[in-house]
Amino acid sequence: MPMKLTIVGCGDAFGSGGRLQTGYHIDLGDHRFLIDCGATSIIGLNRCGIDPNGISTIFISHLHGDHFAGLVWWLLHAQHVAKRPNPLVVVGPPGIEARAMTAAETLFPGSTKVPRRYELKFIECHAGTPLTVGPVTVTAWEVSHPSGAPSHALRFEAGGKILAFSGDTEWVEALVPVSSGADLFIAECYAFDGPVKFHTSWEILERNLPRITAKHVMLTHMNNAMLARRHEISRPNILLAEDGLVVDV
Repeated sequence: MPMKLTIVGCGDAFGSGGRLQTGYHIDLGDHRFLIDCGATSIIGLNRCGIDPNGISTIFISHLHGDHFAGLVWWLLHAQHVAKRPNPLVVVGPPGIEARAMTAAETLFPGSTKVPRRYELKFIECHAGTPLTVGPVTVTAWEVSHPSGAPSHALRFEAGGKILAFSGDTEWVEALVPVSSGADLFIAECYAFDGPVKFHTSWEILERNLPRITAKHVMLTHMNNAMLARRHEISRPNILLAEDGLVVDV
């Protein structure tokens, strides 16, 4: 089964480099899903010409606004603009439904009380327990990035392909098994050098690359300093994320 990745947004929480917040669209041909849904995700989907109604599942790595707050606008868009007819499944860490509904009600009072024209289902994902949704099996590993709920790195298996995503985290041993043998490992690389609390730098990631057995590693979620020096990185199996980039996994 082919797996096509479109980067809807690969920026950090602060829009460094003018990049949109995190969102990765995966097209399996007969099934499409989104990994993370930052606040700018609807904007990014529009830029990429991707119909939100074609996305069946949204997987959330952790409960920070630049990774899940787009659900607020997504649900409004689905109800009032896209007139979504088909069900939507949102998979995330424990507490995902309560946090999403609280955010929606805070930003758009009364919005959660409107009867939906489509079925919305939330499923909690727990570290170490594989979960299958449609043709996709996801397994979560807990990482080091406080968000008021467990923060996860995610490993997706579908159609003989493996896609791994670090989420946001400082270097932890979980990144080795989550990316093991993956066709692509999307790795947060917030800074170029030095330790960064609860985030990863290129200096630290490069030191651990011999332990990463993924075929390709894509660096993402870069701050301004990292963006300014990203061209210093030249390795055949390292990709640099860009908004709108399309990759066959």
